[in-house]
Amino acid sequence: MRFLFLLAGTLLVLPAYAAQLTVDLGHGAKTWTTEQLLKHPQARDIDIPADVSYKREMHYRAVPVAALLEAVTGDAHLQAVATDGFAAEMPAGPLLQKTGSQAWLAVEDPAHPWPGLSLDKPSAGPFYLVWTNPAASKISPEQWPYSVGQIKLLASVAERFPALLPDAKLGPDDPVNKGFALFQKNCFACHRLNGAGDSQLGPDLNIPHNPTEYFAGDYLKLYIRNPQNLRQWPQAKMPAITQEVLSDQELDQVVAYLKHMAGRKVRQ
Repeated sequence: MRFLFLLAGTLLVLPAYAAQLTVDLGHGAKTWTTEQLLKHPQARDIDIPADVSYKREMHYRAVPVAALLEAVTGDAHLQAVATDGFAAEMPAGPLLQKTGSQAWLAVEDPAHPWPGLSLDKPSAGPFYLVWTNPAASKISPEQWPYSVGQIKLLASVAERFPALLPDAKLGPDDPVNKGFALFQKNCFACHRLNGAGDSQLGPDLNIPHNPTEYFAGDYLKLYIRNPQNLRQWPQAKMPAITQEVLSDQELDQVVAYLKHMAGRKVRQ
């Protein structure tokens, strides 16, 4: 936790408290303290040239995420849960990589706290999942969860939340199924759909109404690309989703999935 005080016109930043991270891989949860992680044998200093959350170069003391995922296989599924309700669904494969895109758990040192994400926000600590060389595996911004409190091994999204599934008659290469995969990667960390999901951050995208039902024409795509281009609201939390994150074709597939699910609402 980070505190700001004004004293005689000077902004004082008091150190963050030491924190705990819970890693639950299905065979008993393990708790790591800030101190333990800072002293982890694989901890090292890393530089992130274009940090997703800070929008600039950042330097961290970090531990390879793979070092915290003992016995986890590449086909497993994990969830990183933040203290604000953000729940990032993440396949284990990219998290275990040791070349190309590599995942790191950045650890905030209470004696040297990170800056706030903005003037009125705390830092990205105490634990922040960052990536070196993210472009190699096309890592999306939703795969950079900050303020992480827990990492846990879970069944896949499709297994846990069947209410999200498109019609089983659709083939795997159907744009709707491709859009479902992209929805999981880029949208599901903040939004539920049909009441299904673990995130507490954004609204449900199908109940009571699907956005394809009330955004006319291409306004939904305009909103997804940059919400501020459609409705200017300084307090809005949804970021712009650029073509580097979702190509125009991929955006069409996400919208196809949403439109399809508008006809598959669950009863409340």
